[in-house]
Amino acid sequence: MREISCGLIAETVAELCVRANTVLPQDVRSCIDRAEMAEKSPAGRAVLRDLRENYLLAERNQLPICQDTGMAVVFVELGQDVHITGGAFEDAVNAGVRLGYDRGFLRKSVVRDPLRRENTGDNTPAVIHTRIVPGSGLALTVAPKGFGSENMSAVKMFLPSCTADEIAGFIVETVDRAGSNPCPPVILGVGLGGTLDMAALIAKSALLRPADVRNPDPFYAALEKTALDRINALGLGPQGFGGITTALAVNIEAYPTHIAGLPCVVNVGCHVTRHARALL
Repeated sequence: MREISCGLIAETVAELCVRANTVLPQDVRSCIDRAEMAEKSPAGRAVLRDLRENYLLAERNQLPICQDTGMAVVFVELGQDVHITGGAFEDAVNAGVRLGYDRGFLRKSVVRDPLRRENTGDNTPAVIHTRIVPGSGLALTVAPKGFGSENMSAVKMFLPSCTADEIAGFIVETVDRAGSNPCPPVILGVGLGGTLDMAALIAKSALLRPADVRNPDPFYAALEKTALDRINALGLGPQGFGGITTALAVNIEAYPTHIAGLPCVVNVGCHVTRHARALL
């Protein structure tokens, strides 16, 4: 049995909160850089050039890539042979978020109640998704989620007779309806199957997959490409100023589901689809 202290967990989460908000993942950077070279619209190219300059300045100066430093979403893979010492695990994660958002001078955007809207003042509580896995390790991924993009997400409970083309159509429709609101070029996490809550969870986790990595199932890889091509044919372009770069990637994940249903969730990520990971 391996012991991991709450103090180490809190410190790690704090560091990840700062890193995720100031250093854009390399896969997203590469997609933006390639899109700048391929974009045909002068306005679109200028926007993509600004996005590149922004992420470089953010890292160099340890400043947030975006003013919306998001609600902290924390994905946890906890080894079944780990014993947490020194307190409660979720308290340690929230302590880390509190410390990281204070240390990094990150905007505190969480309200205590969805209707009464009083700010908690420290960006807690985090949204924590925990999986128990084999082994004696602990993997922590912090994925701050801004709500300009989150608000554009969509869910639809399809009939089991739904076709892949209808799914692609719903993904494209979601982006078309969103327009410039989610700060395109977007990255889309799509969850298919399970129950409503499972579809939402795998859609969110799909945003963690590198933007340049396709689903290993050729069927879903083809569907990702179809949806991406149709989205970029909309002409919305970077920040909605026109062009062929409306989305950088469509990441689809599937899960077994009930014979009577086909849940589909599209979780929209902006061009700042952030996450940072650590293994303890």
